[in-house]
Amino acid sequence: MKTVVQLIICFSLLLVIWCAPAQGQAEEREWYRVETVEGNVFFGYLISEDEQSVVLNVESVGEITILRENIRSMTQIDPDRIKDGSHWYDNPQATRYFFAPNALGLKKGEGYYQNTWIFFNNVNYGITDNFSLGGGIVPLFLFGANTTPIWILPKVSIPISSDRFHLGAGAMFGGLVGEESETLGLFYGVGTVGSRDNNMTVGIGYGYAGDEISRTPLINISGMVRVSRRLFLLTENYFIPEADAGGILSAGARWTTEQFAVDFGLFRPTDGGGDVIGIPWVGVTIPFGR
Repeated sequence: MKTVVQLIICFSLLLVIWCAPAQGQAEEREWYRVETVEGNVFFGYLISEDEQSVVLNVESVGEITILRENIRSMTQIDPDRIKDGSHWYDNPQATRYFFAPNALGLKKGEGYYQNTWIFFNNVNYGITDNFSLGGGIVPLFLFGANTTPIWILPKVSIPISSDRFHLGAGAMFGGLVGEESETLGLFYGVGTVGSRDNNMTVGIGYGYAGDEISRTPLINISGMVRVSRRLFLLTENYFIPEADAGGILSAGARWTTEQFAVDFGLFRPTDGGGDVIGIPWVGVTIPFGR
């Protein structure tokens, strides 16, 4: 019963987040991202252009003229990415919450490096638009340890309905390098509703050790919502559907730029009582290949 109540509360919080009002959309204008040969980047809507120059209206700057000979690249922006006159760049970490994956996939040729608490390192890369492969390591060998934890992270993602509902499946295969030990890991399936900026995910996983697979599933309920150009709210929660089993709740935020994202939050066991306020989480994500 306790676990059921926790699930209901978690779903209610996610629904409140999901139903938050959307930000204002852009007017019908042609918006562009212009990068100059000096490395400056401008976002604005097109006023005029000719063979010699481009004239943009840039937020907080106004009308500017850029000579074509100084333009390295000029890319048109989806009008849906313009909100309240500002360009909302793509979520640099759309396929994962703090740690748990959702069903959204990396695009072919895109990837990211994720570091958590300095020691935990993950790299994931899109082999195709529907399949990604990653791996991770805790480099204990740098501190003279004889063993080093490593893991491999394959994942399949399938869009089901107009890119608003995805199903996914994957695994984490782990072990210790430098010592004979049983392999440990997890098989999982996930379903995600929503966009790359605002979504909810429900997943189920089964852990394994050696040749034995757990008979008790691990339930994951997670979500994210973009509340401004740079800020996301995150929640990632785990439950074991047994009468006396506990779970883990979390809440936090993601601060982003186009080049990286910083996650910070608190994880709290449901049976921690009043003694545990929360275990802090700090992570950094750097996308590449975009």
